[in-house]
Amino acid sequence: MQETKELKGMIGLEIHTYILTKEKLFCKCIASREKGTRANIHICPICTAQPGAKPMLPNKEAVEKAILIGLMLGCKINHELPWQRKHYNWSDLPKGYQNTLSGKHAVPVGERGRFLGINIGSMHLEEDPASWNPDTGEVDYNRSGLPLVEIVTDPDFSTSEEVLEWLGKLLHNLAYLKAVDSNAGIKVDVNVNIPGKSERVEIKNVSSIESIGKAIDYELKRHSEEEVRKVETRRFDALKGKTIKMRDKEGAEDYRFIVDPDLKPIVVDDDFVDIIRKRIPETPDKKLEKLIKKFKINGKNAEVLAKNIDIVEFFEKVVEKVNPGFAMPWVTIELLRFLNYNKTTLNKVDLKVEHFVALLNLVKSGKITELQGKQLLNKFYPKSFMPDKVESRISDKKELEGIALECMKENNKAVEDYKAGEPKALDFLMGKIMEKTKRRADFKISREVLIGKLK
Repeated sequence: MQETKELKGMIGLEIHTYILTKEKLFCKCIASREKGTRANIHICPICTAQPGAKPMLPNKEAVEKAILIGLMLGCKINHELPWQRKHYNWSDLPKGYQNTLSGKHAVPVGERGRFLGINIGSMHLEEDPASWNPDTGEVDYNRSGLPLVEIVTDPDFSTSEEVLEWLGKLLHNLAYLKAVDSNAGIKVDVNVNIPGKSERVEIKNVSSIESIGKAIDYELKRHSEEEVRKVETRRFDALKGKTIKMRDKEGAEDYRFIVDPDLKPIVVDDDFVDIIRKRIPETPDKKLEKLIKKFKINGKNAEVLAKNIDIVEFFEKVVEKVNPGFAMPWVTIELLRFLNYNKTTLNKVDLKVEHFVALLNLVKSGKITELQGKQLLNKFYPKSFMPDKVESRISDKKELEGIALECMKENNKAVEDYKAGEPKALDFLMGKIMEKTKRRADFKISREVLIGKLK
């Protein structure tokens, strides 16, 4: 039997991801995408389709961010975008139709793009349906009306490995735009066939990178072994690791697309597009190249910095005032430790660059110790401050000798343990020196002094 990894086909993607906005697309309800939120608390007559409720004007922020994504993908941005009603009968669709800028007679936000070697057929804005639980029959309307962007690629992929690599880079670039909610994940419809051997099959709503790869490999294997002669829609069962038929594939006519009479077309002019174009940041690849070539950061540390646009831009501002080599571990190690400990991200904490730079300069000049600097950084949550009232480092040898003798006198057992060959006792005594001096003691000098007194 032919190995799955050797199988190649024709693969295209329809990628759905949530646009990051404060409100829903056609109403003022909070755009909550957090898992675990109590059901049906962010709803109103509009997003639950109560009789007589009419949509508000589309969320301007969602439209701007959709255009921003289209520009990143290299798409031609269209100027007049009529809203369509896409009809289908499903429990998660309160209106019986979905408002979308896609469809048989629609004009997408962007089209004919190309991103990292893959052609983009179109990308458009639409609203999300509600969330239906097939096991309980419950419907949660918190998600109903959230703004989504759908990115449709040409069938330019041949293997699951190509898809996963490209998707990873796409998500990294989208995160740099700050236009989509990376925590909410993605939903991908995957189209697969083997040219000349099988018809196209669509795998709906695959919601993890791992499942996307497994679904493609399963279908390529199935198409190579079975006669697949009918276009159909399937779903991926992650527990069983296989796809299951849902229905025969719908055509555009099955959705009965019509122009929505309650919504005016979105009109976009060139000046508006040019303003948004200026908001496109440097790509992760360009940031990585700059870190390595301009700031002389090694590849491993550069990759850590380039993972998050907030971190790398913070670093770029810091190194305008501080040597990159000195600043690098304070950002890639200490700053990330600080954020992880406080379970936050850089964009959610009030950390001023000038305060961080002042802290680094205190350490670099020797006015405070590294341990003092780390302790001071911990106090920058939730809001940083100018560290101008700190006690200076103790580096006087005689003063440190006195402190070391005090610690030895107070911890006789540790002294005996060290003399008996227990190396951890030295670390214990050093900790006592740091504790007594509130981390102001110069670590190197203190260690030399302590070892001398223990002989």
